[in-house]
Amino acid sequence: MKSSNVFAVAACTALLGGAIAAVGAAPGGAAGKPSPLRIGLMAVPDAAGAFSGKVEVSVTNTSRHTARVPKWQLPSELTQAKLFRISRDGEAVQYTGPLIKRGLPQAEDFAILRAGETLRAVVDLSQAYDLSRGGQYTVALDSPLQFASLSDGSLLRQSNGLPQVARSAPLSLWVNAKGGGNTAQGKPGGGGTGSSVVNGVSYKGCSATQIDSIGSAVVAARGYAENAKGYLGAGTVGPRYTTWFGAYTSQRYATASQHFVAIDAALDQNNGEITVNCGCNQRYYAYVYPNQPYEIFVCKTFWTAPLTGTDSKAGTLIHETSHFTVVAGTDDHVYGQSGAKNLALTDPASALDNADSHEYFAENTPAQN
Repeated sequence: MKSSNVFAVAACTALLGGAIAAVGAAPGGAAGKPSPLRIGLMAVPDAAGAFSGKVEVSVTNTSRHTARVPKWQLPSELTQAKLFRISRDGEAVQYTGPLIKRGLPQAEDFAILRAGETLRAVVDLSQAYDLSRGGQYTVALDSPLQFASLSDGSLLRQSNGLPQVARSAPLSLWVNAKGGGNTAQGKPGGGGTGSSVVNGVSYKGCSATQIDSIGSAVVAARGYAENAKGYLGAGTVGPRYTTWFGAYTSQRYATASQHFVAIDAALDQNNGEITVNCGCNQRYYAYVYPNQPYEIFVCKTFWTAPLTGTDSKAGTLIHETSHFTVVAGTDDHVYGQSGAKNLALTDPASALDNADSHEYFAENTPAQN
């Protein structure tokens, strides 16, 4: 996305019911300092004065240094990541927007916040969360700031090495039953048209060369999934497991095993259930909508990735398949091998919910027992 689209000045600053939140992220960054980003969150009423899904988010850099933050970690008018925690009457509201596998951010991927600068965006939550049912909703921004830094060279990290989190205080709202449902938004990287089925896999907008490449990746991904399922099914607890999923407990191990049984079963489908869409034109590896199995949108970086090995085509298919709620329902807590290894050490429960952790366990590169 172009930087001009990342933040829009809020068109309305009216509060609904006086609700407002403005707090920094959890403490624990470099030198034990709290996050320099202060987050404000307030409801934007519709023409009738009711809440239909829009909130205004403000992000203020309270430090004396310029902050660089990946754009996808900051709210914008187009949903690019799971940035909010939303509950209705105490129950979590499902995220239905895109989950995207990304590579390391490039210079153009960062938003720049100068010292004291505030960026504002109006976000329509109904684009990516189901707000169609009435009830008491609680909304909070909760965005990990991986790769974010200050101009003094410090990374925005907690004392345990995990990314700081841009977190707002919760905003409590009442939504009538006629409140906004999911509003369609354009796919973040586009989507292909036309459809064909080759060797049991459906393809949309793919050339013959692309179909051949993806076909090889599907075969390799099936091999990865079968191998990972077998490792866990045998009860093996070696460096391969602990590197990516952390210290052993029987419950967490059982969860990992169940995930790969489900991933293997999903990838083994060969009657057109798996759909690969080649229409994405963004610099992602791939993305999916978690509640829309089993369509995987492959993007520009996918085509330059190796067939197997670290961040490979086959591994990307494992990553994306794990996101589907009917499979493992994983999230994107961190990206990259370094981030995934630290997540396993410091927060094994989140590692079991992290798609890249599943990919790296399956790719097993370099190989571990």
